[in-house]
Amino acid sequence: FVDLPENYHDEDRRYPAIYLLDGGNTFPLLTAHHHYLRFGDEAPEAILVGISYGADTFEEGNWRSTDYTAPSEERDFWGGAAVFQAVLQDELIPLIESTYRADPSQRILFGQSLGGQFVLFNALTKPALFFGHIASNPALHRNLPFFLAWHGDGEVSVPVSRVFVSSGELDDQRFREPAAKWISHWQAVNPRPWVLETRVLAGQTHLSATPEAFRQGVTWLFSNVTE
Repeated sequence: FVDLPENYHDEDRRYPAIYLLDGGNTFPLLTAHHHYLRFGDEAPEAILVGISYGADTFEEGNWRSTDYTAPSEERDFWGGAAVFQAVLQDELIPLIESTYRADPSQRILFGQSLGGQFVLFNALTKPALFFGHIASNPALHRNLPFFLAWHGDGEVSVPVSRVFVSSGELDDQRFREPAAKWISHWQAVNPRPWVLETRVLAGQTHLSATPEAFRQGVTWLFSNVTE
């Protein structure tokens, strides 16, 4: 699914593209939220791209538990994130950027829960693929050790991307505790492979946090951030 900015008729302009994982749910939710924020100029104009399976369950064809995850000893169907990443890099992103006026230097990846796990997978393996990463309530409860190490090519001494990670104050404990360990670990690493911002979203649960994580994440990514 693709949602275009209100001023897209300006043919001389390119726009940030925000890629939304779990697009069957996040695309209608966040495109409406984004348009509403635009009334008050509280979010930048952007192309929103929803990546959807057209189904909510594995039996119906939703492969998020494979595509969004690093390997886990607890789940033999986890671990397809590298393949999904290759599809984004080699097929979907080129399709979007050849069809729409999407700025390659301002790609953003947004994911919630297991989608948040994939956002962090990309940040730890190929961070330069996206200018910005927004991970909302990342679900790291079955394979946290993978996410406490750098998996990219060589050592990175200069940040190549921006990473925003938020955890809902009222998120389920099984998600909140691993996310807190991830945050604590990477806050102590210096230098980091990215500019990092972490926040706890007051009063938010596992699912209610999604639009607020989107709003705060996008706002932070386009602020003048220094580290």
